[in-house]
Amino acid sequence: MRMIYKICPASAWREAERQGVFRGSPVDISDGYIHFSTASQVAETARKHFFGQTGLFLIAVDADVLGDSVRWERSRNDELFPHLYGELDLGAVTGVLSLHARSDGYHDIPELKP
Repeated sequence: MRMIYKICPASAWREAERQGVFRGSPVDISDGYIHFSTASQVAETARKHFFGQTGLFLIAVDADVLGDSVRWERSRNDELFPHLYGELDLGAVTGVLSLHARSDGYHDIPELKP
């Protein structure tokens, strides 16, 4: 099982749970794919795109379940990032964690499976 992670507002995730599918955030929809991070990329993604934001969830997803709809593409720091071309089937989700924002604007990142 290869894990990938999505940071998103709790409200957006609760809506996805009601609909039974996650279609992505506005930036995901604009870019044409859902942005994910590996375990080693989550902290930098949180800092760069979610600094100071509260009410976030960290969604753990089994990339193997998603199959060929996940593409590993070069992005920040020339690293390969997982991008999902299509909707996220909630059946691939293995966990939903609260992402706690500290008073300094950074987030407490839990220990994550690679």
